[in-house]
Amino acid sequence: MEQIIEFAGNHPFLVGAFIVVLLLVIKAEYEHQTGKANQVDPTAAIRLMNKDDAVVIDVRESADFDKGHIKHAKNIPITSLKSQLEKLAKHKDKPVLAYCRSGNVSGKACRILKNSGFSDVHNLAGGILGWQDANLPLTKK
Repeated sequence: MEQIIEFAGNHPFLVGAFIVVLLLVIKAEYEHQTGKANQVDPTAAIRLMNKDDAVVIDVRESADFDKGHIKHAKNIPITSLKSQLEKLAKHKDKPVLAYCRSGNVSGKACRILKNSGFSDVHNLAGGILGWQDANLPLTKK
């Protein structure tokens, strides 16, 4: 124990950096666990859309949405999601499937939706890239 105290006294910057990194890892894991949406692969996403009539939300910017998106998806960029929650309020009890380019940004969107009272929120694993890797179609309409 004395060696740890001596080390900390001799290397305060290193110990401080370690504590900051440790706290950031704990915070990230906590946020991941508490706001965790169901990750669904493209096949499960199709079942949600066809069987459960899920609302599909593309949280990419409009320019990316216009290049190709999943059929019937609503484009609500992550930057304006909080201000447009009223438009989605009527779908609070329906399954919601969110996606972005790779699945990371839509994870944040899922946390926003869950915190806003949406009960059945899903994130498309791999985002639109995963959808394309599964050879599933996109539309520009």
